[in-house]
Amino acid sequence: MKAALPSMEFYQDNTNLKWIILAVSVIISVASIYFTDILVGKLKERERDQVKLFARALEYTINETDNDILFITEEIINKNNSIPTINTDSSDSIFYYSNIDIGSTWSDRRKYSHLHAELVDMKKTYPPIEILLKDPKTQEVFGKQYVYYKNSFLLTQLTAYPYIQLFVLAIFGFISYLAFNYSRTAEQNRVWVGLAKETAHQLGTPLSSLMAWIEVLRDDPEIRNKGVVDELDKDIRKLLVVTERFSSIGSNPTLKNENIYQLVNRVVSYLQPRVSSKINIEVYALSETIQAKVHPPLFEWVLENLCKNAVDAMGSSGTIAIKILRGNDNKVLIDISDTGKGIPKPMIANVFKAGFTTKKRGWGLGLTLAKRIIELYHEGKIFVKNSEENIGTTFRIELMSA
Repeated sequence: MKAALPSMEFYQDNTNLKWIILAVSVIISVASIYFTDILVGKLKERERDQVKLFARALEYTINETDNDILFITEEIINKNNSIPTINTDSSDSIFYYSNIDIGSTWSDRRKYSHLHAELVDMKKTYPPIEILLKDPKTQEVFGKQYVYYKNSFLLTQLTAYPYIQLFVLAIFGFISYLAFNYSRTAEQNRVWVGLAKETAHQLGTPLSSLMAWIEVLRDDPEIRNKGVVDELDKDIRKLLVVTERFSSIGSNPTLKNENIYQLVNRVVSYLQPRVSSKINIEVYALSETIQAKVHPPLFEWVLENLCKNAVDAMGSSGTIAIKILRGNDNKVLIDISDTGKGIPKPMIANVFKAGFTTKKRGWGLGLTLAKRIIELYHEGKIFVKNSEENIGTTFRIELMSA
């Protein structure tokens, strides 16, 4: 029983699964930040209540002179060992501070500067809590003091924790993504190379046999004079080129300075007799001497692939126009245009992905191989320059000039 090949829907489902995982991760992250924020808000309210109690204790200590002052000082004021606070008057003169790191060897000037810097920071963080100064006998208010404060170190850590956690997870996820992609790419490369070299090996034996049979047919005068042998010889030589192409996959092919105009015409001269007579392949060049660094067997493979795809897109009639141009930055540009049915815009981004095909039959590997050959072996670029439905498509290849 023949195994089913993966279809384009398989790859699309994988892509959708990635987006689902990403969406779930985002929801979990947002929920983590949201609930942490609620917890932080409650802790802020609790710390403000503690500071209010601290301020009321200071107020009571300042305004009263009974025996409970010692208890208040010991059990309330001195018990605040986590929330940084500063007690000032209306002119910002500092009377008291707690839980602020001050070096024992600091000079008064440095200490003053540090405390006022902390005071400025506290003013930006929360509004102060007022302490009313009253006459002990008449209870008349004759002045005010203020207690400024900011988050304790624990609350600051808790506020920053979810963002630090997300940052670490993001770094871990990014590294995992790169490692996964590298592993997947390496595995794909091994599959491509193994398949290509095995194909070349399998083609070798029948080709040797066919070449021997060609020589036998050449000795028959009736067949030799009909031109059949010459055409068969061309096809066998083409198969030898195809075998060389497959053998080149996975190795480091040597790039040579080649005349692109002659190379393109060589491909066209082979393809033209083998397509419909109603399909014209035309070659245009600003100069017939334009050269670029290519590996001819592999580069011809790309051209043939693009031309065959163009023929399939046009059906029984149409025109393929190949234009050879000089570009900026020492580049050679090759545009392959057809008058076919075009590619729908939503699909353009997928044309080079393995498995993508608009044909009823096909593996969707041709353009994937073309992209690998141009970008991996020739260090160039290949992309869809433009495409309009029922008008045609233009592919562009960019190569380094010789």
